[in-house]
Amino acid sequence: MKSKEVFGYELLLDCYGCKPYTVDDLDHCYSFLDKMVDFIGMKKQEPPSIFRTDRKAYPDKTGLSGWVPLVDSSIVIHTLTKRDFISVDVYSCREFDQKRVLEFTKKYFEPKKIEHQFILRGKDYFRPQKR
Repeated sequence: MKSKEVFGYELLLDCYGCKPYTVDDLDHCYSFLDKMVDFIGMKKQEPPSIFRTDRKAYPDKTGLSGWVPLVDSSIVIHTLTKRDFISVDVYSCREFDQKRVLEFTKKYFEPKKIEHQFILRGKDYFRPQKR
């Protein structure tokens, strides 16, 4: 589809067997969010926010969650420490290079395996709407 035929583009990554120290490192995951933006040519609205899941309240969900708001949308990360698993969601109303996102993610977390899905969002957004 041409860029004016859809509203947005979303790349979902599921990263398995990531280097263990990277999955639970606040600074490393913050840096990933912060640097990914420039690497794929986007602009931040605000610096990234990242926090640790409460280990006592949610022991099966120990890890980190974070996001960086972009002028064109957002990048989100969630980690699960016990499984060395990281999910990344890059959503933008502007096209971006999926290969660069994959390259950057592989370099940062060194996963043994990455599953990815690419979704076109708002396929009817630019079509006239009936009221």
